[in-house]
Amino acid sequence: MQPATSPDQLISALEWRYATKLFDTKKLPAATWSVLEKSLQLAPSSFGLQPWKFIVVENPEIRAKLRPVSWGQSQVTDASHLVVFTRRTEMTEKDVDAFYNQMISDRHADASKLEAYRQMMLGGVVKGKDATAQKEWAARQVYIALGQFMTAAAVIGVDTCALEGIDPAAYDDILGLKGSGYETIVGCAAGYRSADDKYAAMKKIRFPLSKVFQKI
Repeated sequence: MQPATSPDQLISALEWRYATKLFDTKKLPAATWSVLEKSLQLAPSSFGLQPWKFIVVENPEIRAKLRPVSWGQSQVTDASHLVVFTRRTEMTEKDVDAFYNQMISDRHADASKLEAYRQMMLGGVVKGKDATAQKEWAARQVYIALGQFMTAAAVIGVDTCALEGIDPAAYDDILGLKGSGYETIVGCAAGYRSADDKYAAMKKIRFPLSKVFQKI
C-alpha cells in the first residue's frame, strides 16, 4: 500500500494543528465530515471491543444548553460540529458477545477457533476488572479514539479543540444519557478556525525530544 501522505506532510499537518479557541461558523462539507466519522469508526481499542459511542450534537438548542456547562466556551456553539465522546458504564458478557459474533460473521470464521479469544476478553475486561477499573479502562479507550479523530482532522485541514473543561454529569442530563449505558468523558469541536483567533499564529510549545524520549 502506498502511503496516504508523506512524512513531511504529516509533520506539517501536526504543526498546523492547535487547540482552536475561536471557530468560524462555516459548516464542514458533508463529504469531509463523513471522512471524520469514518476515522472514529476505525479507531483502535483494547481487544477491539470499542466501549464507546460518539454523539454528534447537531441541534443548536442543545448546543446552547451545553455551553454554560462547558465553562462558557464558544467552541461548543460556534464550531461546525460538536462530538461528545462517551464510554460504556459497564462492560458485560453481552458486550463481548456482540463483538465476538460480529467477528465471526464479518470474517466467516469458525466460532470454535475464536472461543479462546472470547474467554480472554471476558477474563481481561468483564470478570477481571471491578466497576471502577472497567470505567478507567473504557475512558482510556475513548482517548485513543479522540487522538485519532484530531490527527485525522489535521491531516485533511480541519481544526479541532478537545473539550475537557465540561461538566460530564450535566452533559449526561442534557443529552439524556442517564440509564443509557453510556456516560460523557470528553467533547471535541471540529470545523474551521476564525481569522480572529490569536492562538493560530502562536508558536507551538513542546519540550525537546531529549526530554520526552528515553532510549534504553
